[in-house]
Amino acid sequence: MAARPEGTPIWTDAMFTDAEGAKTFYADVLGWTFGEAATEFGNYTQAYKNGKAVAAVVPPMPGGDTPPQSAWCLYLASDDVDATAEKIRAAGGTILMEPMKVGDFGAMCIARDPSGVVFGLWQAGVHEGFELEGESGSYVWAEVFTREPAKSDAFFTSVFGYDTKRMTGEDMDYKVFDLGADPLLGRMRMTASDFPPEVPNYVQIYFAVDNCDLAVTAAERAGGRKLFGPMDSPFGRFAAVLDPQGAAFAVIDVRTTVGEMPPMV
Repeated sequence: MAARPEGTPIWTDAMFTDAEGAKTFYADVLGWTFGEAATEFGNYTQAYKNGKAVAAVVPPMPGGDTPPQSAWCLYLASDDVDATAEKIRAAGGTILMEPMKVGDFGAMCIARDPSGVVFGLWQAGVHEGFELEGESGSYVWAEVFTREPAKSDAFFTSVFGYDTKRMTGEDMDYKVFDLGADPLLGRMRMTASDFPPEVPNYVQIYFAVDNCDLAVTAAERAGGRKLFGPMDSPFGRFAAVLDPQGAAFAVIDVRTTVGEMPPMV
């Protein structure tokens, strides 16, 4: 696999107090199967769709005073996590987990942008990231949800060299980041009317599904909660869901589209 350009979404994982419960939930909703837990790496367990790696789940590190809030983390490709970490600091971001090697799999870092959005870096070794994208049960898109879009825009463009395009003709503040070709990442301004103050700024991961409505029904049956949707859009029929342990994500059927694509400038 060719190396992904720096700033390209490359992987996602989430920490769950009940890792076995998370496996059951995502198996029901997204059709995932799971490999063996890597005991030498904190029981990190990869998820697969059709035999290809799509994500991972991991229990929290022992010794913490309070269990962390479960949340999906998006990792962006980095050619050198140490160098990218310095760019993050220079752009006003915060390093939450210093760069570290993960065996021969690669190297990682966890960071936070100036508006509070948490994300990761991944410098690929033998683990090159997603083995399947854009197909049912796999990663297809992600959006930075922030109440301070100017801070996030300046930060991500400075660190990763993104170009930006703004969606026109819509009653929202929405941009996409790219590296001169296809869009890589969205950015949505969170409004008080749509997001209560207790919801932090975050990255929303979208997983592709064959049928959005059936996926939402499966999530609710397995103990999840629908946040909004399903709703139609030019990009696909999608819905946002909260899993039983509080991790938010979205499901989207990209084949079922309604309306014209809005212009981007």
